[in-house]
Amino acid sequence: MHFADFHRRSIAEPESFWAEQARLIDWHKPFEKVCDYSRPPFVHWFVGGQTNLCHNAVDRHLKTQPDANALIWVSTEVDKEIVYSFRDLHAEVQRMAAILLELGVGQGDRVLIYMPMIAEACFAMLACARIGAIHSVVFGGFASHSLASRIDNARPKVIVSADAGSRGGKSVPYKGLLDEAIQLAQHKPAKVLMVDRGLAAFTPVAGRDEAYAALRAKHMDAQVPCTWVDSTHPSYTLYTSGTTGVPKGVQRDTGGYAVALASSMKHVFLGNAGEAYFSTSDIGWVVGHSYIIYGPLIAGMATIMYEGLPIRPDAGIWWHLVEKYKVTSMFSAPTAVRVLKKQDPAFLKKHDLSSLRALFLAGEPLDEPTAQWIAEGLGRPIIDNYWQTETGWPILALCNGIESQPSKFGSPGKAVYGYDVRLVNENSGEEVTAPGEKGVVMVQGPLPPGCMQTVWGDDERFVKTYWTKAGDRWLYSTFDWGVRDADGYYFILGRTDDVINVAGHRLGTREIEESISSHPNIAEVAVVGVADQLKGQVAMAFAIPKDATGLDDPAARLKLEGDIMKVVDGQLGAVARPARVLFVTALPKTRSGKLLRRALQAVAEGRDPGDLTTIEDPSALQQVKDLVAAK
Repeated sequence: MHFADFHRRSIAEPESFWAEQARLIDWHKPFEKVCDYSRPPFVHWFVGGQTNLCHNAVDRHLKTQPDANALIWVSTEVDKEIVYSFRDLHAEVQRMAAILLELGVGQGDRVLIYMPMIAEACFAMLACARIGAIHSVVFGGFASHSLASRIDNARPKVIVSADAGSRGGKSVPYKGLLDEAIQLAQHKPAKVLMVDRGLAAFTPVAGRDEAYAALRAKHMDAQVPCTWVDSTHPSYTLYTSGTTGVPKGVQRDTGGYAVALASSMKHVFLGNAGEAYFSTSDIGWVVGHSYIIYGPLIAGMATIMYEGLPIRPDAGIWWHLVEKYKVTSMFSAPTAVRVLKKQDPAFLKKHDLSSLRALFLAGEPLDEPTAQWIAEGLGRPIIDNYWQTETGWPILALCNGIESQPSKFGSPGKAVYGYDVRLVNENSGEEVTAPGEKGVVMVQGPLPPGCMQTVWGDDERFVKTYWTKAGDRWLYSTFDWGVRDADGYYFILGRTDDVINVAGHRLGTREIEESISSHPNIAEVAVVGVADQLKGQVAMAFAIPKDATGLDDPAARLKLEGDIMKVVDGQLGAVARPARVLFVTALPKTRSGKLLRRALQAVAEGRDPGDLTTIEDPSALQQVKDLVAAK
């Protein structure tokens, strides 16, 4: 079959197309209608059908391969490796589900998961899906203020956490940050379930904190059946940064998500039941949800959940795991490859990688030198793909499971089936069709199965943030610029908004600005994303001190910069820490007071800032130029 025909049919005949894809999962009750788009831009998929994510990821495989590997947990941090079969995973998930039920969690209740990359985090996610609860995983790298805002938005009945994670062999305590976040939050969870790894001492809060080990021992023989939920029932919320300070809770359904993942594992990621899949992401991000936990397990594959660095104990650790578990598909990020690029290339040739069909990369633009280096080093196909927290699975990729297509370095590929991708001129709103012409990457509604339903608790924000009405059509914006070549391959050029991409992690500049502004000596601040060879982008802050006395001394500037970074670390986590904080007396603005962000970013990257006819004070930008030149 030609992919072009496959894609065309997905757009022209969505009802029959998605009904076919829906056969890839189990349904407790058949759906009555494939697609309800009666209230655009909102769409409901597989209406009337009932299913369960945990059943599709675990239970259904007990009939055909109960003793096959399901979850392979590897930690080079604590030097442990545990393999769970589907039978083992089924038992552990039921134990966790029984614990959550005992703690008062029911269908539709929220459970916030704030955990390191440990097997219990997987059990918690699947247990929530099993009983119809809605999980909200918060990345363990986020600190108390970020966590508190997510607690208040999700309003969880229970929080599942651990004493600590580990990075580079050093304990990273979680419990203190969690306690502080609960103190800061307006909403107080009824219970906190604690997994004690023995990595950090902590004091349980009486009446609130429960020990996972003790409750697990109590429920060793638990039998918790799957709760069948409507296809449109929310499976989880996952927070993503935006242009405003309040993160958006991306709400995902159940049936559409299961179908999208099952089809993408087959058509995009080339995975088959009984094989092994390795994604190097974190469960705190969307890749971890879709392609560590749910996608591979739904496909009947073993999934490797890895806690550790790509270079510890040595730069061959990932390839060792590929060889050991005969991994067929692997998913990582360009930043990780750039880290490996600094190591001895001999590690790429040290292990037998013959099982590996392809290495998939996503999360940030993949530059050509990085792609060529890893392709030559591994001798395996390198396949880029592009998507978002909001979509849950790729928008642009090569669907080699349908038809083998050549990769083009620097391109994430073509529009994936189900996505009616358009390039739109930012100023005129007209569609761009000529090859090489720049436009905003948009998707004509309805969004395919698996994409976000809405913003949690805020339908109005969902419409206002993402959608534009063009006649009788609705267009979803990715907020990324792109171009398309004559062969239909897309190239992503960068963001149209104030979100930056640091090593594949999306960060809102407004959140970082608010954190820096909380320092008592900061009057005003602007944060922009600046190109970085290793991480793709880094945050750079330009701040106006309230009192600049003594700041002409380099040591004093350095101390203030360090103090500000500590504030960001404490409130948002190290992931949001700016690479530099440079001090200025004024920020470049228009005469109407609007901050010239793009000019600021251009100067920080050593580029021409473009048209500055509206600037109020040209010396403000010159000051930034001088600082950037001197750093």
